[in-house]
Amino acid sequence: MLSATAIRRWYWVHKWTSLVSTLFLLMLCITGLPLIFYHEIDHATGYSIEPPEMPGVTTRVSIDEIVADARARRPDDVVTYLFRDADEPEAWFLSMAETPSSPESSAFYMYDARTGDFLHEYPLNQGFMNFMFRLHYDMFTGLPGTLFLGFMGLLLAASLVSGTVVYGPFMRKLPFGSVRHERSSRIKWLDLHNLLGIATLMWLMVVGVTGVINTLAVPILGLWQQNEVTDMTAKYKGQPPLTQFSSADQAVATARATVPDADLSFMAFPGTDYATPHHYIAFMHGSTPLTSKLLTPVLIDASTGAMIDSRSMPWYVKALLVSQPLHFGDYGGMVLKILWALLDILAIVVLGSGVYLWLKKRNVPVEARLGMLAPEGATS
Repeated sequence: MLSATAIRRWYWVHKWTSLVSTLFLLMLCITGLPLIFYHEIDHATGYSIEPPEMPGVTTRVSIDEIVADARARRPDDVVTYLFRDADEPEAWFLSMAETPSSPESSAFYMYDARTGDFLHEYPLNQGFMNFMFRLHYDMFTGLPGTLFLGFMGLLLAASLVSGTVVYGPFMRKLPFGSVRHERSSRIKWLDLHNLLGIATLMWLMVVGVTGVINTLAVPILGLWQQNEVTDMTAKYKGQPPLTQFSSADQAVATARATVPDADLSFMAFPGTDYATPHHYIAFMHGSTPLTSKLLTPVLIDASTGAMIDSRSMPWYVKALLVSQPLHFGDYGGMVLKILWALLDILAIVVLGSGVYLWLKKRNVPVEARLGMLAPEGATS
C-alpha cells in the first residue's frame, strides 16, 4: 500500500487539478449535453429539414446543376465545399463564401440529390445550438480558447488518475459504493461524489482524452497539409491559379473511381483551405461504423478532372477522425447517444458535488478527511 505521504501528494494533485478545471469542465458537460443530439434538435427547431420522401426514386441529378443554381443565387460568391451527410443520404449540401480563402461562409444550402430542388438555406451563426457549440468548442475566442479547453482536459485526466489512487485508501474500511446517509450532508455528498466518480471514470477518461485530441484539430490538419498535401502538389508550385475548372461531377466521379468501395464525405473546391489553387480534393469514407469516420483524400486536377494522387491519412489525422464522433457518442445511433447523455448528467453531478465539497471544506488534515490512510512509512 502507499504511504501516508504518497497519499497526501496524490490528494494534493487531485484537489488542485480539480479546482482549476472544474468550472470549465462543468461548462463543457452542460454545453455538450445538447450537442449529443445536435442533429435531432436542429430538426425539431427548424434549423434543418429532411428531404421529402420519394418511394422508388433512384435517379440522381447532376452536381453541376446544383453548383450552377447556388452560383446563380449568389453570383458574387464562390462555391467552396460540397458535402454529403450520412443522416441525409438524399441531399447535397454546398457552402459558399466571398472568396475561396474567406474564413467565414456566406451561405450554406441544402439540395435534393434526386431532383436538384433547392430545399433549405441554413442560418449561419445563429440559434441555440450554434451558441452552445461555439461555447463548447472555443468559448468564442478562436484557437486560443480551443487550446485552453484542451489543457483543461489534461487537468481532468490528472484529476481522474489521482482521484482513483486516493479512492482506494478512502474505501478500505467501507464496502464498495457505500453512501453514509446517517452522517452529515457533506459526508453523504463526499460518498456520492466518490461513487459516481468511480462509476463514470472510464467514460470521463474517454471523453476527456478525445476532447483533448479534438482541440488539436487545427494544428493536426495544418501538419497534414504542410507535409502530405505539399508533397502531393510539389510540381504545381509557382504555377498561376486556374481561371477555368473542370466540372464538379467529373471530380466526384474521378474520386469514386479511385476509391471504389467508398463514398464522398465532402469535396473542397480549388483555392479553399482544404484544397489548392489547382486542385479539388475529395474526401472519401467507407461504409462500416469505423471506416465511415475515416477519410481517404483524392487529389484531382481542377483543369482536367484527372486523378493526381491519393494517400491514406497519417496516424495522427486518423486519431483525430476517430476521436471526433467518439467524443459525442456518434457511433451507435440513438442508443449510444442516450447512454452518452446519461453519463454526461452523472458527470455534471460529480463536478457539481466537487464544487460543493470544496465550498463546505473544513480545516482538518487530509488524514482526517480520508480516514483510512496507512501508517506512515508503509509501502505497497
